[in-house]
Amino acid sequence: MLGFAAGPFNAAYEQRIDFAALRRKRVERVREEMRRAGLDALLVWKDENVRYLTDLRAQQIAGKSSFLNGALLLGQGAPILFCSGGEVDRVRRMMPWIPHVHPIPIMEDPGLIDAFVRHQLAPLFRDHGLSRARLGMDAAPLTMVHAIARHLPEVELADGDVVMQRARWIKFPEEIAALEEATAIADAVIATAAAAVREGIRECEVAGEALRTLLALGGEYAHVMTPFVASGERMAPPNRFATDKLIRYGDVVFIDIGACWNGYYADVGRTVVCGRPSPEQRRIFAAVYEALQACIETMRPGRTNEEAARAVREAARRYGLEDHLLSLFIGHGIGIGANEPPYIGEPSPGAPVVEFQPGMVFAVEPLIWVEGVRGGGGVRLEEMVLITEQGPYVMSRAPFDERLLA
Repeated sequence: MLGFAAGPFNAAYEQRIDFAALRRKRVERVREEMRRAGLDALLVWKDENVRYLTDLRAQQIAGKSSFLNGALLLGQGAPILFCSGGEVDRVRRMMPWIPHVHPIPIMEDPGLIDAFVRHQLAPLFRDHGLSRARLGMDAAPLTMVHAIARHLPEVELADGDVVMQRARWIKFPEEIAALEEATAIADAVIATAAAAVREGIRECEVAGEALRTLLALGGEYAHVMTPFVASGERMAPPNRFATDKLIRYGDVVFIDIGACWNGYYADVGRTVVCGRPSPEQRRIFAAVYEALQACIETMRPGRTNEEAARAVREAARRYGLEDHLLSLFIGHGIGIGANEPPYIGEPSPGAPVVEFQPGMVFAVEPLIWVEGVRGGGGVRLEEMVLITEQGPYVMSRAPFDERLLA
């Protein structure tokens, strides 16, 4: 791939992303992971997994994302798509790579779920000789698990989510090109938001200007459903959505909105200042900036997410701020999922140690907050980082605020 964002159009004058080839590669990779896991079939409901297998871009309903659309992948043939009745006619006309699509209701009501398994899923399994299959699923209500037990009693259920996670870890060159385009949009979103920061504007207005740019440039969604603009004391502790708070002179302002393009997410965050920062704000910014750079420097093949997290903590410790790191992961995988494994610095028990491999892409986002600082003592900086054979490649290009960096 080119190593930069060439443009989002289907241009006749140069070769860009071949999405048809990418779809075929993704499906075959999932089948490879299915074979490793001993699965005969895979049924997925998570938005990112359905899109990975089918390229379905569907209407999103808040709080219903795992109940609207599904996809079934068998040992051969195209994925079979189950989707909301509102999507079916469009899929049949506009997605010829999906020859089999079945309308389904929102998968919540027990009676509707039972009818889906009895009248749609079970006949498909019998027609394909899979009545005794080993079926992987990524997410499903317990009602569906019970319905499968009733209507497909010899089908064995297994974990399908880890299969999809492993398939998505290493990005194809076409995926990296799509992530470059998403990152270019996310950089533009940051630029718009940063330019809007001034005394007397509200956080929600800054978010609104940023979202205008996101949609105008062909972005599909923000990285999070709640665009994150937090100013002043609302960054200590972080208030992770935009409010009606007025931005005032001396406030730090954190912006984290990102972008999705053709299903691929970019997550870029910057902290800027309205006016002139205080020495304490500069100190906190310096700690986060150095922690970010130290983390990125470790992100090389053969090194681990544990080493990267340690580098962040050591940089924060040099400023006496290790105990002020946000109690959340320091970085996360990103691609067709907005947040996806592997994670860096996940503090919860059971977090695996993962070796960095070429083709992995991460959003690295250390955050330090100190209470009681006038104008806010919270800083987060976030970069998109691709692991290559030569080391880390930073995809994002949004500048850092020179007033805080000084």
